[in-house]
Amino acid sequence: MAGRQSFLAVQLQPSCDAESDGRPTCPDLLPEAQAEAHAQPANPEALWALLQSARPRVESASRLGEALRLSGLIDGDTLHRALDLQRQPGKHRLLGQILVTLGALSEVQLRMALAQWMGVRVIDPRDLICEPEALTLIPRAVAERESVLPLLLRDDALVLLLADPWDKALLDELRFLTQRRVVAVMAVPGTLMPAIHRAYSAPHADGARLSREAQRDGKSTSVESLATELREAADATSTHDADVVSESDNTLVRMINSIIQDAIARRASDIHIETAVAPRQVRVRLRIDGELVPLIDLPPQLRFAVVARIKIMADLDIAEHRKPQDGKIDFSRFGGPHVELRVVTVPTSRGLEDVVLRLLSGLKPIPLDGIDLSPDNLRLLRVASAKPYGLILICGPTGCGKTTTLHSVLRDLNTDGRKIWTAEDPIEITQDGLRQVQMNPRIGWTFANAMRTFLRADPDVIMIGEMRDEETARIAIEASLTGHLVLSTLHTNSAPESITRLLEIGLDPFNFSDSLLAILAQRLVRRLCLHCREPHLATDGELDDLACQYLGASAAADANRRASLVSNWRQRHASANGRVTLYRRHGCDRCDGHGYHGRLGIHELMLADEAVRAHVRHRESAAVLQADARASGMTTLRQDGIAKVLAGLTDLPEVLAATNE
Repeated sequence: MAGRQSFLAVQLQPSCDAESDGRPTCPDLLPEAQAEAHAQPANPEALWALLQSARPRVESASRLGEALRLSGLIDGDTLHRALDLQRQPGKHRLLGQILVTLGALSEVQLRMALAQWMGVRVIDPRDLICEPEALTLIPRAVAERESVLPLLLRDDALVLLLADPWDKALLDELRFLTQRRVVAVMAVPGTLMPAIHRAYSAPHADGARLSREAQRDGKSTSVESLATELREAADATSTHDADVVSESDNTLVRMINSIIQDAIARRASDIHIETAVAPRQVRVRLRIDGELVPLIDLPPQLRFAVVARIKIMADLDIAEHRKPQDGKIDFSRFGGPHVELRVVTVPTSRGLEDVVLRLLSGLKPIPLDGIDLSPDNLRLLRVASAKPYGLILICGPTGCGKTTTLHSVLRDLNTDGRKIWTAEDPIEITQDGLRQVQMNPRIGWTFANAMRTFLRADPDVIMIGEMRDEETARIAIEASLTGHLVLSTLHTNSAPESITRLLEIGLDPFNFSDSLLAILAQRLVRRLCLHCREPHLATDGELDDLACQYLGASAAADANRRASLVSNWRQRHASANGRVTLYRRHGCDRCDGHGYHGRLGIHELMLADEAVRAHVRHRESAAVLQADARASGMTTLRQDGIAKVLAGLTDLPEVLAATNE
């Protein structure tokens, strides 16, 4: 909500002193405003009674300027001067802002005069005790960030104390967050933030929150129960029209929040919401450990309301159904944890839309030795990244962990002696010491433009989120040849294919070969659940089949090579009885019966030695590059995966599904 422009378009800088009793006093206020600020209710009941009574507005004042003149804060000449400035062509300026700029009145005076003119109560919270039930509706982080204090709750009305009760955008957000009718009152300048800290630090605040959570039945806020409630409301009508439930319906809002919270709790990376024409239901699925898992089916009457609600949360256009839209949701704004969701809407048939939400939880970088690299690959990648200049690429399909690996490499390089710039879209992982820049193609701030800017900003290391076009790739190569270490990603299937892809888009093979240091291809496979995986002794036939998969079609026919490989495995992995133990999935409560819990990476690291550089200059095919790299000792994706099968970390079906050889 940062950056909103309120009705006043000014930020309050209170100039209040304190009287002997500690109560703030603002000497520049009108006497009647000062008197009202001191005439405070003694308890919540008295405050509610005060709010129920109407406050008279300034008589005969239809406009703010006239109200200020009648109050004696400004004279007629000052008002006419300000109005003349407001009529000047150019950017529209608010009258109050002009008067403050002219020095005709202070910001405190303007705010208090506005409250008096518009009939808004001004409250000093110094002696007020906030009701615990009201405090539970707004998390402390939201209250401190938005400068809002819940005072009391009466039926569906929540009384809130704000510095700026005319901030319509904030009030709308608070209505969505609390699902209550909001009654806004204004705080005496200088009293709000101390009152917020005092209220949320009181013992009864935490006690009320815990009591409220303890009283909730586990099913009362679950996705299933909320969906059942909506289904019953929809079934009460005999139509399949989707206007039965509004996007602002309290139950729908809670259900969307519950879906997101369930996804966070179950470690989902994405939420897929798929609409359909009635009578088919709206399907919600979660991507967990790379696999889509059904969560719930919703009645067809919700197909528009669900999408509209998510669009509202992401500040998208709810009236646009023909074009795709993308945005972001800061879930903490709606009472959830600090998780950001990237939202994409996709128009489908018959005017419907699907929504995909990707969860970006502000992750921290993983140490390089914690991303499942084999010891040899870890050592070689560290050697390559320690060089002062050159190009290192991470390749693989979407969602395979390329960004995680990039930040793990940067974590090794992130020292006080290096300046590191990153251009990312979006910024998913943050770490201190990096200068991270968010791309915005809508204003022309692209990867290529960021690269040009970085080169003028004295970098040591540059990370580009993705090489999407020839221009970005060409600038990256030029940077790597002029004394900078450049890291980036590509959407390719293997390390050798990355080379042919970049040559196909028009890169100069000589410059490219000189700049390239290493290419790391990777995939993610599901990790066997350590609590329920089932061990079994591998037969000779199973080991021989594994050897065939490991060696590939060209070498699998060589029985001697297979026997030598199996013998090596027995020496490294056999137990005391000389047998190799493999594991298969089973399923338990910890893994939701899937047999897998979490994911691990399998990798293929190709170093740019002289043989590879010669192949690049001659534009050799990916097959030639692959064969030469394997002859030089490169471990392929499938080979690295089979090594992790033998280590009991995953199983062969997962490795075969993730690799293509």
